[in-house]
Amino acid sequence: MSSSHQPPGRPEGTVPPGAAGGAPAVTEERPPVALDPAVLDQENHRWTPAKIALWVAIALVGALGWFMLAIARGEAVNAIWFVFAAVATYLIAYRFYSKFIEDKLVRPDDTRATPAEYKANGKDFMPTDRRVLYGHHFAAIAGAGPLVGPVLAAQMGYLPGTIWIIVGVILAGAVQDYLVLFFSMRRGGRSLGQMAREDLGVVGGTAAIVATLAIMIIITAILALVVVNALGESPWGVFSVAMTIPIALFMGVYLRYLRPGKVMEVSVIGFALLMLAIVAGGWVAENPAWAEAFTLERTTIAWGIIIYGFVAAILPVWLLLAPRDYLSTFMKIGVIGLLAIAIVVVRPEVTAPAVDVFASRSDGPVFPGSLFPFLFVTIACGALSGFHALISSGTTPKLLEKERQARFIGYGGMLMESFVAIMALVAAVTIDRGLYFAMNSSAAVTQGTVEGAAAFVNSLGLTGVNVDPAMLESTAQAVGEESVVSRTGGAPTLAVGLANILAQLFGGAGMMSFWYHFAIMFEALFILTAVDAGTRVARFMLSDSLGNVLPRFRDTSWRPGAWLTTAIMVAGWGAILYMGVTDPLGGINTLFPLFGIANQLLAAIAFAVCLTIAAKRGSFRYLWIIALPLAFVTVITVYGSILKIFSSVPAVGYWAQHNAFRAAKASGAETFGTAKTPEAIDAVIRNTFIQGSLSILFVVLAVIVIVTALVRTAQAFAHRDDPDHPSRHNTEDPYRPAAIYAPSGLIASAPEKELERQWAEYHRAHPQPRRRSHG
Repeated sequence: MSSSHQPPGRPEGTVPPGAAGGAPAVTEERPPVALDPAVLDQENHRWTPAKIALWVAIALVGALGWFMLAIARGEAVNAIWFVFAAVATYLIAYRFYSKFIEDKLVRPDDTRATPAEYKANGKDFMPTDRRVLYGHHFAAIAGAGPLVGPVLAAQMGYLPGTIWIIVGVILAGAVQDYLVLFFSMRRGGRSLGQMAREDLGVVGGTAAIVATLAIMIIITAILALVVVNALGESPWGVFSVAMTIPIALFMGVYLRYLRPGKVMEVSVIGFALLMLAIVAGGWVAENPAWAEAFTLERTTIAWGIIIYGFVAAILPVWLLLAPRDYLSTFMKIGVIGLLAIAIVVVRPEVTAPAVDVFASRSDGPVFPGSLFPFLFVTIACGALSGFHALISSGTTPKLLEKERQARFIGYGGMLMESFVAIMALVAAVTIDRGLYFAMNSSAAVTQGTVEGAAAFVNSLGLTGVNVDPAMLESTAQAVGEESVVSRTGGAPTLAVGLANILAQLFGGAGMMSFWYHFAIMFEALFILTAVDAGTRVARFMLSDSLGNVLPRFRDTSWRPGAWLTTAIMVAGWGAILYMGVTDPLGGINTLFPLFGIANQLLAAIAFAVCLTIAAKRGSFRYLWIIALPLAFVTVITVYGSILKIFSSVPAVGYWAQHNAFRAAKASGAETFGTAKTPEAIDAVIRNTFIQGSLSILFVVLAVIVIVTALVRTAQAFAHRDDPDHPSRHNTEDPYRPAAIYAPSGLIASAPEKELERQWAEYHRAHPQPRRRSHG
């Protein structure tokens, strides 16, 4: 950050109070709270021959990876190139593009206290070690999306999804997470809806609040539906995942009362218990009586998750949510790292084509719709996710120690999720192509049998794809399941792909069933963490909204209000979940496009709010950083919504489907299409009405917010020379000087280490003033 980029809040051209150089002299009793801007500039622009050589090597590795994926043809593509292309591109983007955004648009000021410091209460607001906070943030944002979306989108081939995941996260997803986190932190940790209300006015703000509440319900429901589909008719999976609840409760008690603060210790114990739960699940599946007891219908599992969601949201955070965070973060980063190593060592070959025929057709068996726009809404989390904006304006901004850490947490955390999406895509495109379609096509077209699945997949006429029932049966036997046919939702496919790769590195074919259920456990932890956090965030959002009318609801300690708002939100997403489970069209196949569109509309709302805030700060020269992804996501989501609302193709348009089934019922038909009973016809009519109505609601609310933001931005630009004009009103909290220091990234630089040393000496000499933080 150069001294010419003074953040708002201090007079232009002044030297930051409490800033230090490379070896700063302590002019006061306390050491400086920030590095001098000149030292930061020197660090950023010092290029040694070794550093130049390193970045040239990274660029060459990335270029080679992209060449092998996108251009080279004539032989099978090796999965190792996905790892090389992704990692190299992420490193370059983080080092250069995110730093450009920090310098030109964000302009953080480490002499300024964050809400974690000036609002510290030991509960919601507390300075938290950046490495621990990175884990918390990653656990909260990484739900089902980066696992499921890439698997479903693999029906279009590997290249479109790879490009969108990597390029999308660099220019859109990570930018959104970073900016929302920073702007929320500057406003005392306010939510996205609150920021919209303050910066867009009553109309835009109200539309944003309603949209975020409605979209949150859809997102949570689809997350839960993925778990249901992964555990349906799977006694091994049901037992193992159910055991994560008492394990998490034990960890919560252990961490609070038995060994406070021992996060790594309790995580290792929890991991060992998880492994035992997976092994014990195999014993359960082999015992006829126990297997029958844990073989549950999908509706039963759905009710269990609904009840669990309510209870988990009202329990104290330390008892269930926090220990699940520890578990899931430990598992997520560990498993993805292990999978990346396994891909490099095993070097599996990709079975999918670069671009499949379904990229240009709207009748794909996994989900309907062509590449544009449906690829960009199917792969949401991992490239761009509006859900992240709720987390980045929720718990995370209340825990940041220093402003410059927002880049590491926001931009860096999203890059890690994008890598998860790439690993999920690799797992999907390295399994047999016929098996992929047999697992992800709905039971309505496969009849739920190996014979029906083989006949359907072979009827697709895909080059090189030939499925026989024996192969499907042997795959189910290898992974310890009764059947793998029509195991939709993406999670089972990812589990098979992950098991196939890891078994080649550890244990061989005999370990396939262990690795499969290990993957199911891994995915369930991913998703249930998001269901937990999503329900709790939704409760807070509803409480804030009701608080405008009934102020008592703003009191989060008021138990009746907490229980009532939780029940309302759980009832909302629970109803959508049950609708998806009982959908004759195959719930996830019809609901996931709605989930993707809703999620990306929320991202458009987040970008619109950020655009307005940046304009009010006077950052007009660099508004393109926000405007480009805002324009792109607006086009794809509005166009996708128009297709889902107005398309005359029943496989694509909700209302076309609704009208076709209504006409069939009116004609007296007892079966129609995939609906084999009159009750199934009624279910399709009901479900498509709800889905079509929600599509209209979401796009109308999003357009209102976006138009309002553009008007506010234009007003701010018209008065760009008058910072005191009402259109340039600054809604940030007042500047407060910081009294603590912490490095900004994962690894402290030399000047940061020197300043850390001074603070360590100060704390040894003055132990009382030292402030404690999480981690």
